[in-house]
Amino acid sequence: MPRMLEEKVIVITGAGRGIGRDLALLAAQHGASVVVNDLGGTERGEGADATPAEQVVGEIERAGGKAVASYDSVASWEGARKIVQCAIDGFGQLDGVVNNAGNSTASSAHRTSSPGSRCRRAQRRRPAAMTR
Repeated sequence: MPRMLEEKVIVITGAGRGIGRDLALLAAQHGASVVVNDLGGTERGEGADATPAEQVVGEIERAGGKAVASYDSVASWEGARKIVQCAIDGFGQLDGVVNNAGNSTASSAHRTSSPGSRCRRAQRRRPAAMTR
């Protein structure tokens, strides 16, 4: 397999489960050092659990790749800044971002969460905060 991301550092938000997890594993297979960002909350955007991000980091490392976990929220400017800083502290650079956080609840967010919920904030702010 060609290693198209060799020596690149990629942040993937929402990388603890689902599509984000698969993207993190694929980026690592292609040679990227990966920042696995995930709050580990429920599908309704509640709570926090470091386990999903840590498990993905473990999978990447067992396969010979490089990864670090980040548990900060993409729903705030400060959280986004900390995610970027995690990449710089861990790998010395940042080359790309995959804004995936919040996608698993996107279709149900308006039915299951209040307008000010963490889930809705993540969906509104993640592209702006992470690319600022």
